[in-house]
Amino acid sequence: MTQQAATFEEYIQNYRRNSGHPIRILLRFFKGSAVDLTISTIALIAKQSPMWVTPIVTRNIINCATNPAAHSVNEMLVNLVIGVFFIAQNIFTAYMYIKHFGKVNRLIERRLRGSLIAKLQQLSIRFHTETQSGRLMSKIMRDVENVEVLLDQTYRSLPLVILDIIIAITVTAISSPIVLIFFALAIPTAVFSIWFFRKPIRESNHDFRTQMERTQAAVAEMIEMIPVTRAHGLEDVEIRKMNRKLEFIREAGFRLDIINIVFGATSWVIFQIFQLLCLGFTGYLAYRGRISVGDVVLFQTYFTQIVGGVSNLINLYPLLTKGVESVSSIGEILQEDDVEHNPKSAGVEPGTLRGDVEYRHVDFRYDQGLPLVLHDFSLKVRAGESIAFVGDSGSGKSTLIKLLIGFAEPESGAVLVDGIDLKCMDLDAYRSQIAVVPQNTILFSGTLRDNITYGLEHVDEAEVDRIINEVGLDDVVAQLPDGLDTTVGEHGGTLSGGQKQRISIARALIRHPRIIIFDEATSALDSVSEKKVQHATEKMMGHCTTFMVAHRLSTIRNADRIVVLEHGRIVEQGSYDELMAARGKFYELKTMQM
Repeated sequence: MTQQAATFEEYIQNYRRNSGHPIRILLRFFKGSAVDLTISTIALIAKQSPMWVTPIVTRNIINCATNPAAHSVNEMLVNLVIGVFFIAQNIFTAYMYIKHFGKVNRLIERRLRGSLIAKLQQLSIRFHTETQSGRLMSKIMRDVENVEVLLDQTYRSLPLVILDIIIAITVTAISSPIVLIFFALAIPTAVFSIWFFRKPIRESNHDFRTQMERTQAAVAEMIEMIPVTRAHGLEDVEIRKMNRKLEFIREAGFRLDIINIVFGATSWVIFQIFQLLCLGFTGYLAYRGRISVGDVVLFQTYFTQIVGGVSNLINLYPLLTKGVESVSSIGEILQEDDVEHNPKSAGVEPGTLRGDVEYRHVDFRYDQGLPLVLHDFSLKVRAGESIAFVGDSGSGKSTLIKLLIGFAEPESGAVLVDGIDLKCMDLDAYRSQIAVVPQNTILFSGTLRDNITYGLEHVDEAEVDRIINEVGLDDVVAQLPDGLDTTVGEHGGTLSGGQKQRISIARALIRHPRIIIFDEATSALDSVSEKKVQHATEKMMGHCTTFMVAHRLSTIRNADRIVVLEHGRIVEQGSYDELMAARGKFYELKTMQM
């Protein structure tokens, strides 16, 4: 395991160990960052120091000016130099703070996203089928950003507010203990404000985040569905549906805005009143000669700092609530248990596959309470044999393929490859020797070459050209402006369905698999392209074990064996000619297509 992978796993385990305790989770993120945190903390304190020193310097200068008999000009100049020094050093200390804490915080952000991506790669295909991709994107991008802001604002604000209060109280206690009464009243007022508003703020943040997740998932789905929507003239229907979801967000966001502004305004009004009372009281003390004019400015400045700091802390509460909510949201993924069973370290290394496959008394259902899809299914396939699965929709064809890839496990029975149960096999090592051509072609927005050689390094140029010719892509490449280096666009939107399918087949063939699976691979091809792909498929037969799920029965004429399924059971099997002569289920299906 690489160091980066170990870090991702540590983050995932951090969530598991501290489930339900977001503060503990956040604190564990800082593990291993002691040096950077120490430097950034010292820099942060130094950066804030002008706020504590300047009021004292201001008081001393005012006292020098208002009482020249008791003070000298040199005393005024010394205070001025001290003030300038503390203010000027702010540039360097601000840089040191952000350099070291920013490094830590951005690394946490990077690792959180990496941990989510690593976990998503571990979760089962069933989880991904049942979970909207838009919700997952929201967690990876928006929730992680909220956590980053939470850490930044908490580290930047909370310690400074505490230091502001301690220093202001200390200096005030030394100068005039009686003024402390206003300072003492400010703290419980802040605590009461947070306590009073904490529940509506937390509930509003949760509601808003939930609506955002749902809407982002709906937007992602809407974008995918635009061709279908346009083809059926349902644009207005889709717009109305999305407008309803956007209205939910507007209402949830508006409620959140209202509660946040009322919370902030209430706190501001309370503290402004305290500040005026403090000014009036200290002014009265100066009028009576109990304190100097400079002390009035000192106390007023410190009290303003305390009020401002506590107000900022109170106004920070909604942000902290949103961040903690995002910590929990990320935990929904990192603590998810629906992980694909893949015994990597303890699993059997398959070595170089021969390609023998056996389904041994397999029962399978997709969920408890649902009927069985496969019933006591048994089938032996010799290495190098070509097998075609045919049958009505729901007969179990795709389920057999999922079991063979390892996307699902039998409820009972076993799927064996070269005599090894897939439950006990290192699936990564196994899958590196198989290839799958799915019914729905998946391309990414890279070059044509990138899509064909996906995941492979140092692929021979001649080998790429050979595969392209085999699947009939040579004419397509010749027409593209940059040939193999042409960017195909997101989802291959610039290519036809048949062209995309041939790229998918080329991606499979270039891996020289020991087992290859064609899942309705020619469904999107015209007759000319279909013949080219059939030719490439037939060349693979004999070199590796081939499984085909076919709707067009003409495409499997040369398969060694055709297995006809009905309700999860084999009803007949044999060669194309044998099954046609038997005039059974296969003959019936073929006749219907004719």
